[in-house]
Amino acid sequence: MTGKICSWFVAMMVVVTCIVVIMRYGLNMGSVLLQDVVLYLHGSLFLLGSAFALKRGAHVRVDIFYRNFSESRKALVDLLGNIIFLQPVCWTILLYSWGYVEFSWRIMEVSPEPDGLPFVFIQKSLLIAVALLLGLQSLSEIIKSLLTIKHG
Repeated sequence: MTGKICSWFVAMMVVVTCIVVIMRYGLNMGSVLLQDVVLYLHGSLFLLGSAFALKRGAHVRVDIFYRNFSESRKALVDLLGNIIFLQPVCWTILLYSWGYVEFSWRIMEVSPEPDGLPFVFIQKSLLIAVALLLGLQSLSEIIKSLLTIKHG
């Protein structure tokens, strides 16, 4: 589901960016609000799309050796990578961003720009979302790797 949502973010970013460019260079007008929309969509795309990318195997990986490994060996590398690197990163993001996001919600943080978007606190909440979604997907990858190793 997040993959479909993120694909719409890309389409909206293209449309809004075209509008910003036409306004700036065609009409000699600027819009902080529309530029904020593009930034929010861009941030949302990467934060929400990371778990989807992991699920699809579209994440960055050094395939020099990995591509020649057997399925069991690939599963072992994926298992170790998830346990040693990704799970700790997800927990660290969650723990360190919790107070930051909570404070933003407490003050109902808005953009410092006069015409910016008024809901910075929602955007910052995506830090919690990325930690949870990526952590859950990592857990799923751990289980898949264990099953592959067991049956392979």
